[in-house]
Amino acid sequence: MDIVDAFNRIPFTSLLGIELTEAEAGTATGTMAFAEELLSNPHGEVLHGGATYVLADTVGGAAVMSESHDVSPTVDMRIDYLAPATSDLHCEAEVVRYGNHLAMARADIYDAADELVATAHGTYKTGGQGEETPWSGEPDSAGD
Repeated sequence: MDIVDAFNRIPFTSLLGIELTEAEAGTATGTMAFAEELLSNPHGEVLHGGATYVLADTVGGAAVMSESHDVSPTVDMRIDYLAPATSDLHCEAEVVRYGNHLAMARADIYDAADELVATAHGTYKTGGQGEETPWSGEPDSAGD
């Protein structure tokens, strides 16, 4: 499975302008372009925290999948916003613990000036999904 290609085909992350650039050996990197559609306020210049969260979750999940080589859904995530995000963002994530059932990843998000704007810690499922999951099935005709 080419993790970068798989993640870059996710409709939701594409909608937000997220691009995964690397995922291997328990690490991953990705970017999100600044866009007016992602602003938290129509009169401001700060990206919505939810968009920043999705970047952290996506890149953190890719880091875990680079170890699991399987679907690894998010179980829990917390994020600390350290500065307003007012430019393109890039994220670096690494797996800090990998177990039989759960993995933990840390994701740091930086702005275009390399200022740390957020840090997140996510927990992802690493095993026990089996062959059939909602993530691995083919879309039915109603969803095409």
